[in-house]
Amino acid sequence: MLLLGLPGAQGLLAQSTSPQTVSSALLQRDYNTRPEVQAFIRDMVERHGFEAATLAEYFSGARHQPRVVTLMTPAPPTVRRSWAVYRSRVVDPVRVEMGINFWRTHQEALRQASERYGVPEEIIVAIIGVETNYGRVTGTFRVFDTLVTLSFDYPRRAEFFLGELEQYLLWVRENRLDVFGPLGSFAGAIGIPQFLPGSIRRHAVDFDGDGRIDLSRNAADAVGSVANFLANHGWQRGGPTHFRPEIRPQATLGPLLESGIEPRFLRAELELSGVQVEPSLPPDLPLALIEFPNGEQASEYVLAAPNFYVITRYNRSSFYAMSVIELAQRLRRLRNAQS
Repeated sequence: MLLLGLPGAQGLLAQSTSPQTVSSALLQRDYNTRPEVQAFIRDMVERHGFEAATLAEYFSGARHQPRVVTLMTPAPPTVRRSWAVYRSRVVDPVRVEMGINFWRTHQEALRQASERYGVPEEIIVAIIGVETNYGRVTGTFRVFDTLVTLSFDYPRRAEFFLGELEQYLLWVRENRLDVFGPLGSFAGAIGIPQFLPGSIRRHAVDFDGDGRIDLSRNAADAVGSVANFLANHGWQRGGPTHFRPEIRPQATLGPLLESGIEPRFLRAELELSGVQVEPSLPPDLPLALIEFPNGEQASEYVLAAPNFYVITRYNRSSFYAMSVIELAQRLRRLRNAQS
């Protein structure tokens, strides 16, 4: 699920939400009567030329979605994450078989997208597989309801989703869509590749040249858009995604792990901290050390290269990125064996 936003309407947050839980009474009110919604409408009129009456009509028809808030709420910190369990649920035989079939069916679009954008075909297939089981599970929530709920009744991420609501309204107007028509995930992601509205407007492409972008039914557009998204975020053609390190007994991992998933450390710095790196690695290749907890079992570690980080721009989870990579590797092996 893609969680990338665009800046916009940021100053409205101070008027719209507080860190406190929104009261149940407030949730029952017509969205159009709420002061923070009225402030958002004024902003959209002033900056984007919307008709205030049109937006008021939209918000009067919006429905609060409590299940969206429940699904967005993170698990409590007491829940122990397990990479092994996560991987088994994502890189499973059924998804692999479906991925091979998707690759075979759309092989020409995948070949062209890989050539144009430099992203391996198997990475594109794997992302679509993880996101929606190759277009089979794209979400049943009305996107407008979802984005309104998360913008005004989910303070933890309200600023982010307020930007996505802005982008959604612009996208709907540009494409003359019914504001209540598009369906998507509980986070407002749309179509085969699960793009949020801001990413649709920035990265979606008409890859088959039929004159329109259709991420819900057109697999070629989905394939090209995924590749374009990764390329726009810095995918390095032919570059690695990760390496397996050797952790020495006296290694000091704390500062490396606390630095996050963005590659920042060179080989010499890693080795000084007790992380053994393959001698063949370029000394100027930035890397990040990422821990994969395994519940009660020992953690696994990966040295993430820039292309790993690019995949996390699609979804901020290192588990997600690694599952995409491992699914892609399995698909490539099977594809080669069948050639």
